[in-house]
Parts: sequence; C-alpha cells; structure tokens
Amino acid sequence: MSSHEKGQIRRFLGLHAETFVCSRRGHVIPAALVERLRPEDAGLGVDLPDGRRMARCTRCDVWIATTPPANPVRETLPSVDEIKLPRRGRPLRDAIVLRLIAIDRAIHSVLFTILAVVLFLLETNLGSLRNDAQRLISGLAGNTGQGATTGTIDRWLHDILHLQKHTVLILLFTAIAYAVIEGVEAVGLWLEKRWAEYLTAIATAGFLPFEIHELTKKVTVIRVGALVINVAILVWLLWRKRLFGIRGGKKAEHHDEDIDRRALFGPRAESPAPVAH
Repeated sequence: MSSHEKGQIRRFLGLHAETFVCSRRGHVIPAALVERLRPEDAGLGVDLPDGRRMARCTRCDVWIATTPPANPVRETLPSVDEIKLPRRGRPLRDAIVLRLIAIDRAIHSVLFTILAVVLFLLETNLGSLRNDAQRLISGLAGNTGQGATTGTIDRWLHDILHLQKHTVLILLFTAIAYAVIEGVEAVGLWLEKRWAEYLTAIATAGFLPFEIHELTKKVTVIRVGALVINVAILVWLLWRKRLFGIRGGKKAEHHDEDIDRRALFGPRAESPAPVAH
C-alpha cells in the first residue's frame, strides 16, 4: 500500500472518524488563514477568479468555499513539510477507541460507587434489616402458608438474615477499590496516558477469571456481553497499543501510518499531453 493510500480517509465504526471529529471540533483549514496562495499550495487551497477561495481541511480532506481573510495570520503557507497536521487515519481512530474504553470504565466506576454506597448503608443498618427480614418471613409464613415462603422475595429475605458483617465489609472495600481503579483508568485513558493502557490491560485480565466463573454458574446475555467486551478490549490494547513489547512495543508504534505529506497535500502533477502518432 502506498503512503498516499495510507493517508486516505477510511470508514470506522460505520462513519469517517475524521469527518466525525471535524463535525465536533471544526475543520482545520490553514489555507483560509493566509493572505495569498501560491501554485505550490494547490493541494491545500486555490484562489478562484471570482474572488472566492477553496480551502482544504487537513483532517477530513473536505474543500470549503471561503474568502481571503481580512486579517491573515501570515502572508503565505509554510511548506507542506512544516505544516502542523491534525491527527487523522489510524492515530485518530486509535484515540477514538481509547475514549470509548474510557467511557466504559467511567460507567463501571459509577456503578461500583453506587454499589459501595448501598453496601455501606447495608453494613450500618444490618441489625435492623435482620429484624425486619425476620418479621417479614414470619408474616409471609403465617398469612399465606409455608408454601409461599419458597419464592424469590423469601430467598432475598433469608439472604439478608444470614449476612455476616465481615462479608459485607469485604464486599464494601472491594467495591470501593474497583470504583477507584476504574475511575483512574477512565481518566488516564481519556488523556491517552501509556500507564493507563497498562493498568487497564492488567485490571481487565485479572477480572476475566471472575467473569468466566460467574458464567459457569449461570449464562446470561449481560454476562456473556461483558466477557466479550472485556476480551475485545484486552486484545485490542495488547495488539494495537503494543503493550508488554508485543509487535515491537512502543518504539515501533509510530511506524504504523507514515503519511507522505507531499503526495497527500502537494500540488497534483499535470497529466502528460497525448503523443500524436
């Protein structure tokens, strides 16, 4: 594959990542900021005879109709090699995936926080809850007969009745630990920190045995979906981000998408004139 082909915009998750980012952040059009355009700038912008200017976004490649600026930032464009390009192609798609994983981890952190709050309230009111559960069990048995106490509500009440204080404390501290870890992962991944990628990979791998164990007890759509998502995240991080030295490690990462700036943004060569026979 040529360098120019590598620079072409590709579909990602059903859309163009570059177009999506431009729709949120705006286009990057350096040709719209200079006083005049030269022939060698034709790959980035062209001044039309009617006074308009066609300027190209260096992220999504769309051409935008504008006019020469009243207050240009400089007289002419720098060379193609000196222009600061926004992220595009594979690096941009990788950044989007990291943000999606960060959102997933943030949701997990919120859920574990809610669970920790519930466990804290349960631990502080365990004695009264046991008394209430015992009264409800006695009431169900006395009012509707022993057979009614085999339902789901009865099982929940018996679970509360047999809860041990140390069990609740272990669950509470576990929920707090996971809430903190998932929150740290979310922030680090959103900021695209390398250490957060390692932390996420290690935490995800460590949690997989528990998810598999839960599946051996009961198979549900939620449990299967969670396992598939976490496996996909782990594989993507290990392979795509080259963690633990896989595929050459961090040193080899920048070689993934070498864009030929001149082929992509330089002026297009004129087609040769046909040769008469």
